[in-house]
Amino acid sequence: MNNPQRFSATHQWAEKISSTQVRIGISHHAQNALGDVVYVELPELGKEVVAGQVLAGIESVKTASEIQSPVSGKLVACNTNLEDTPELLNEASLTTWVFFLEADAAQLDKEWQALLGVAAYEALLDTL
Repeated sequence: MNNPQRFSATHQWAEKISSTQVRIGISHHAQNALGDVVYVELPELGKEVVAGQVLAGIESVKTASEIQSPVSGKLVACNTNLEDTPELLNEASLTTWVFFLEADAAQLDKEWQALLGVAAYEALLDTL
């Protein structure tokens, strides 16, 4: 399934892996604003989240922030590599996923449409 990433206004990206599976990470803008990431607090597997809900914490040398889920679903995997090497988010923010959700297909389709495509996200960044 070839789906480009879509973005939330809170600077997370989402990538559909299937009609019900989504990988989620932080945008380049977010990691750039954070600076050197030193810690990622991963959520508990099995947690049900709704779009916009805080799912994880992230700390950098500059600040602490939250990672909100851009879509609703059940948390089925976390990138545990980030526990030992959180700097992966600085090295490759658009390919390093933080968590993986299993979603209801109909709900995901609806929420997917509300996310920003690359051009719309870049336009948003131009206003910041």
